[in-house]
Amino acid sequence: MYNNSVQVQIIFFFNIMICTFSHAQTHLFNEMSIDSTKFSETRNILSALPVEIFQKKVFTNESTKIPYRFLFPKNFTTTKKYPLVITFHNSSRQGNDNENQLEHLARTWVRDDIFDKFNCFVLAPQFEQRSSTYLQNSEGMLLASPSKDAIQILTLIKKLEKEHPNIDLNRIYLIGYSMGASTAQNLINLAPEKFAAIVSIAAVPDLSNLHKLKHKDIWLIHGEKDTSNPYIGSEVLYKKLDGNAKLVFTTFKNLDHNNIVIPYLLTDELQKWLFSKQL
Repeated sequence: MYNNSVQVQIIFFFNIMICTFSHAQTHLFNEMSIDSTKFSETRNILSALPVEIFQKKVFTNESTKIPYRFLFPKNFTTTKKYPLVITFHNSSRQGNDNENQLEHLARTWVRDDIFDKFNCFVLAPQFEQRSSTYLQNSEGMLLASPSKDAIQILTLIKKLEKEHPNIDLNRIYLIGYSMGASTAQNLINLAPEKFAAIVSIAAVPDLSNLHKLKHKDIWLIHGEKDTSNPYIGSEVLYKKLDGNAKLVFTTFKNLDHNNIVIPYLLTDELQKWLFSKQL
């Protein structure tokens, strides 16, 4: 379905990661570089995937109206329980067309190999305004806070649980890139007991409820060359969660904000990690 050479190159680079362990945490370092050809080829493969299989829905609660797409597991049966994956878009995908939130990271779930192997529900909401806002603290570091609409996602999840009793309440996962990663962090800070795991890619961090995250499954991914959402944010969060044996921090030494998701779009690394976690 996609260029094998691209996949092989990416898998090869995953195999040269250097791993360090500090206070029971795991910090991975990756030397991968992404050239313009690999960047374009990878994104084009994901852009070409059909997304009609995602149902179009709209969540309304009082004055809140949130468009969202919803994916059913392949070969869905009422006799099984399935994880729910919630994927959050970056700020460039804001709107209300119920289309644009299906960015490349969201589209990985309809790759044939992923759709076959990782049976789950996928929720992809779209925010018309920023779902996470950034403000500097007294030390000059950006911190993320959720919007009112982002907080409403917790109500939407409850609604989906009632409508779809086959959602496994012990396997609800959060994943996002950039603003979407900050939104994912916002939600796990608001309701840590709700979510089994989070993948946060190039986020501005949320430090509001750190003591409740000390035993959560968290994968932070960031590029050292990121100047949009500075790398130091993930570094500080990693250090503040010192002692969390379930925390993984992957540093890409040569990647920036724009290309940080590329290593994961044609692999199943994110999916395998998420599906290995449960409450």
